[in-house]
Amino acid sequence: MTKSPKLPPSLVQGIEIIRQTVKTLPQVPGVYRMINTRGEVVYVGKAKDLKKRVISYTFAQKLPHRLQRMVSETVSMEIVTTHTETEALLLESNLIKKLQPHYNILLKDDKSFPYILITQDHSYPRLEKHRGPQQIKGKYFGPFASVVAVEETMILLQKVFLIRNCSDTFFERRTRPCLQYHIKRCSAPCVHKISQKDYATLVKEATAFLSGKTTRIQDYLAAKMNEASSALAYEEAAQYRDRLRLLTRIQAHQRINIAKIKEADVIAAVCEGGQTCVQIFFFRQGRNLGTASFFLAHTDGSSLEDQIAAFLTQFYQDRAPASMVLLSHKPTELPLIRQALQEQFGVATSWEIPQVGAKRELVEHALSNAQGALSRKFAQTATFEALLDQMAATFHLSKRPERIEIYDNSHLQGSHPYGVMVVATPQGFEKKSYRKFAIRSAAPSKGGDDYAMMGEVLHRRFAHAGEKDWVLPDLILVDGGLGQLNVALKVIEELDVDGITVVGIAKGPDRNAGREKFFQKGRDTFTLPDNDPLMHFLQRLRDEAHRFAIGTHRAKRAKTLISSRLDEIPGIGPARKKALLSHFGSAKGASLASLQDLQLVPGINKFVAKKIYAYFHEK
Repeated sequence: MTKSPKLPPSLVQGIEIIRQTVKTLPQVPGVYRMINTRGEVVYVGKAKDLKKRVISYTFAQKLPHRLQRMVSETVSMEIVTTHTETEALLLESNLIKKLQPHYNILLKDDKSFPYILITQDHSYPRLEKHRGPQQIKGKYFGPFASVVAVEETMILLQKVFLIRNCSDTFFERRTRPCLQYHIKRCSAPCVHKISQKDYATLVKEATAFLSGKTTRIQDYLAAKMNEASSALAYEEAAQYRDRLRLLTRIQAHQRINIAKIKEADVIAAVCEGGQTCVQIFFFRQGRNLGTASFFLAHTDGSSLEDQIAAFLTQFYQDRAPASMVLLSHKPTELPLIRQALQEQFGVATSWEIPQVGAKRELVEHALSNAQGALSRKFAQTATFEALLDQMAATFHLSKRPERIEIYDNSHLQGSHPYGVMVVATPQGFEKKSYRKFAIRSAAPSKGGDDYAMMGEVLHRRFAHAGEKDWVLPDLILVDGGLGQLNVALKVIEELDVDGITVVGIAKGPDRNAGREKFFQKGRDTFTLPDNDPLMHFLQRLRDEAHRFAIGTHRAKRAKTLISSRLDEIPGIGPARKKALLSHFGSAKGASLASLQDLQLVPGINKFVAKKIYAYFHEK
């Protein structure tokens, strides 16, 4: 008789904790959370029957290694019961997206896709690019796979339909047409170059086109062109002709043969070498709005069907699926996913796994793109890992660095000083781990004290050592020379942080990029050949920190400039300042306003309006 292998003590302890939890569990739908010693949620799951589902984790031999590790880390559980299994599924996906548990399959770098919006909150609607919650009253068209696709489409739409894209504040202030009118991208309704009725017709045409009624719009423009030509209004006829040509160009640019499918999301997944790529194509109104690639994390030990199910629940958590979704594989619990999304968005969707015909060709096309994206990622990862190996050898590290932190400061003659931390891993830049530090105690002198600022930033960063989301790095790169290096080394020594290598990277003579010098404790200053791939890689790391620092500083400076101009006016408190900024969009907008316009702002009477006007115009 073969003895069962002895289980690790931590796994035995985790199983016992789960068994104790099971004793009080009801046989109803719900969501459970596994929690580790640091109070972090390491796994979120849902169940139709909580008791039956949770007890399955006590049979360790049947669990994949990933879930055995999860059980080993579990010291407590939290349970939430729900009325239905679909409610449990929606809660589970919400918690996974919010908490990013270590042992759940995760959709990394989920994107907020852009839409085209035609507003309905103004007598002269505007055309604009939109991301995020759809709270502005209007009609939304998309999603588009990229901002570039939206901007290209918007430019052509402006040329065809001549709809404004300016803000309402800008619109209200115009006394003469702006540049958009002169380059024939707007009909200038702000100065009544077009009647409200005719402008409404343009908006109606654009809405119809974006809704897929392209043939009707083409027929309408052709009829208007012929009508103008017959009336010998050749200039007007030429305008219709140009709009018709541009409309044809848009269709030629975007149309693809999709077997008469007007609207669909095509989703295909490829798993290879422990990596999974999910590719999605967006088809709306018979046009291809682009494609996007997603890479899943924590997939080891899970089937492709489970991974696609996890992708669908997270991807569609805050966006409705198309009326048709074509899939390369049948996800686990598809009927439950379908029911949950229908309840959430109130829209019926057809879910298909086509095997033959034109729909299958679309899925195969998506599979081919997923395979290509995965191959490019493998090649990029191999290159990245080779550079990290070279970095380890160059800086005498004991192993390949898994986390690199790069630090930089930015200020303008000491004003609005900021320090930043940028993080790089073998997977690339980890932007969710970037941090900004508004300099507090390092009093900026004229020109700024870079050493004091660097010291403050590093002190504040390493005060979080060991906390969640503040994993210690293997390597620190500081922008600067020997002085910055010594500051960093002193901070690390004071805080008793071990095992971190620090390198200073400074530009060469005359701040010449390409001749960087490197400073490291116990070594003479050294450099790398100009054509060395590692040199270019290190420059890229330093430049990313510099970009982030400059952007942070500029944003703060711009905010301060806007606020200070209004703050200096006597009688303008927070409420009135907010009202002015909401009405005019900026302090500059308020400075250009007439006395009469200022009185239209809520809370601004005639007396206060005169004070504001005098401040901006009588200096």
